[in-house]
Amino acid sequence: LDYGYASLEPFFNLAPYLLLLLVPAISMQSIAGEKANGTFDLLLSKPITFIEIVVGKFLGSWTVSLLALLPTLLYPICLYALAAPSGNIDTGGIIGSYIGLYLLTAAFTSISIFSSSLTHNPIIAFLLAVVLCFFGYYGFDSVSKFPFLYKYEDIVASLGIQYHYEALSRGVMIAADFIYLLSFIGLFIVLSIGHLGRKFTNRKRTFTVYGIAVLTILLINQNFITNLFGRIDFTEDKRYTLSDTTIDILKNTNENIHITIFLDGELPSGFSRLRQSAIDLARDMNRLSKGAIKVHVINPQEGSEAEQQQIMEALIDRGLQPTNLNVKKNTGYSQNLIFPFAIVNKGEEEVNVNLLQNKIGLSPEQVLNNSVQNLEYSFISAIKKLSSSVKPFIGFTEGHGEPTDLELYDAMHTFAPAHQVGRINLDSIELQDLQKFAVLVIAKPQTKFSESDKYKIDYFVRNGGAVLWAIDQVNANIENLRQAGSQVLLGNELNLDDQLFLYGARLNYDILADMNCAQIPMSIGHINGQPQIELTPWFFYPILMPTRPHPIVKNLDGIRTEFIGTVDTIANPQVKKEVILESSPFTQAHKTGSSISLRMIEDQPDPETFRSEQKPVAVLLSGHFPYVFQGRPTPAGIANPVDLTHVSKPAKMFVIGDGDWLINQINGKDGSPYPLGWDKFTEQQFANKTLLQNVVDYLTNDEQLISLRNKEVKLRLLDQAQVKQHKTKWQLINVLSPLLMLIGIGAIQQGMRKKKYTKKVAI
Repeated sequence: LDYGYASLEPFFNLAPYLLLLLVPAISMQSIAGEKANGTFDLLLSKPITFIEIVVGKFLGSWTVSLLALLPTLLYPICLYALAAPSGNIDTGGIIGSYIGLYLLTAAFTSISIFSSSLTHNPIIAFLLAVVLCFFGYYGFDSVSKFPFLYKYEDIVASLGIQYHYEALSRGVMIAADFIYLLSFIGLFIVLSIGHLGRKFTNRKRTFTVYGIAVLTILLINQNFITNLFGRIDFTEDKRYTLSDTTIDILKNTNENIHITIFLDGELPSGFSRLRQSAIDLARDMNRLSKGAIKVHVINPQEGSEAEQQQIMEALIDRGLQPTNLNVKKNTGYSQNLIFPFAIVNKGEEEVNVNLLQNKIGLSPEQVLNNSVQNLEYSFISAIKKLSSSVKPFIGFTEGHGEPTDLELYDAMHTFAPAHQVGRINLDSIELQDLQKFAVLVIAKPQTKFSESDKYKIDYFVRNGGAVLWAIDQVNANIENLRQAGSQVLLGNELNLDDQLFLYGARLNYDILADMNCAQIPMSIGHINGQPQIELTPWFFYPILMPTRPHPIVKNLDGIRTEFIGTVDTIANPQVKKEVILESSPFTQAHKTGSSISLRMIEDQPDPETFRSEQKPVAVLLSGHFPYVFQGRPTPAGIANPVDLTHVSKPAKMFVIGDGDWLINQINGKDGSPYPLGWDKFTEQQFANKTLLQNVVDYLTNDEQLISLRNKEVKLRLLDQAQVKQHKTKWQLINVLSPLLMLIGIGAIQQGMRKKKYTKKVAI
């Protein structure tokens, strides 16, 4: 009940360790008891074969084991009643997990029957079966961790039952797992038959049968056979079904890629679910890549204090900032630092993966569920970047007053592991060199673009290049406001309007004041000669909350902007236009010619004066863009012009009316850059960096990859009010009812036996 989720995952994870004791206890008398009581010879005198004896004992013991599991069907019934809303459980996933549990029970039964056939003492049979079941389930996985078996870790682990039960416990039936368990059961049944019949069968024939059985098992477990049948995902939302895009990327992964997950340790149930989902997905990728994807889980808080400090510093140096959690204990709450990250690396190249996708306004459960949904995209995007033999070039323009390298430091270094990133000067670069670039980033230019610059951009677009336009149409700056107190809004003369208009977007000469905004420090007075600084909402720093379903912005947290303007789309049948980001419904537009002042902070805003329709501020454009210079003379400065009339490759663009969202803040003490999207005043991380990564992924990759962000995993929670109010009642029902059910069935069975076999004596 404390798990919080309407799921039986804890039960199916615990069940194997209980069955390790239960099944051997049920099966220990099956053959060893017959031998101990002297009835085995009587059994041999019957007209039945050793095969029939062993199979009969196996089916009998397995049936009793299944009957022992029958009362646990009460758990999904209770879960159905406790779910919020009632009935919000994954029935298909539970059925699939029970199928896996029944197969696991059959595997343990076959081991127990074999153990019982080896001895005349049921106690020895029980102990031997427990040891063999434990080693068969857990032992191979432990042995595979030995350093000298590193190269064969996956092969050794796959010999054990646990490797194959993990997917089954989640409600996923993979052909390889099903065939393995059937083979495992068949092998121990053959061994039991061979051992019991050793005195009546030629030894050579017995070992021949053993050899044929082993060869048959090896043959049917080969990949070319198991791959014929695929897998069945019993879950209703198919949350464990990987996309065709993911499967193709994994099957083409030839070099070893390591996924190291750092989310580990003492975690609340929601984070434990996220951790397990990440591990399950990584292991599925390991199997599909035939072992090329290696999975590691590291707890940064293990080891001595010096070791913990060392690993934490190493993670922070990589840009992985810890999250402080309040963990509830019996004695109260304790603080726990966790790292909800993974690192995907190939050799010395690595890509950071943020497992936790925060979003303002959502409950912790919804945030964690969104994070689970995003795992496949996060991992496979990193894997594809590392697997690619060609690193795309990304060019940030310079020469037009763009931000410095320090201001764009994090934006540029975000792509360093998988791309080649640098500055590009349109004035000096040759046309043919432009074709080396995959994406052109035009970030907050301040001065005019020449006609030759525009020609080169058009050449780049006509040849299929992608462009990220981050443009400030209005000259507004907080530093100017601090110095002068007020500022008249003037338009920036960038000479890009006609080109963007033909492409399908119009950046308006306005800025938005939005009630959903960031805060800036302002002096509110002096005490003892010292200025009193207070954080105050500044409407011209809107926080954009994505509401569109496009995978680029789905489930993203707020994006911090400064003096952002609106964007309109222009009709063009050859260009597809999608609005990606909008303002809040409480927005005012200030056009050029109007004046803004820091004194506006002092005015109490009236929400009614801000109420308006949401205004588009960022759009996606894709398709065949028109030739801007068609029928026009070649601009001066183009040495070798190219006629692009008949060149029109499909291209993509992202247009946003703000350039500041790409600029990272600077630490005033040491001059170091903060992470992109980090607000040093409120110490809050916004989703600017994630948005940039998603946009570039969309611009450089096919849409099938970015569409993985559309994956839906249904959130299934318990009704916490009902759990708290009737917790004791539900605990008693789940603990006592199965016992009472078994006692009742036993009493009825004994009563029926007594009635059947008691002789009536006439007086």
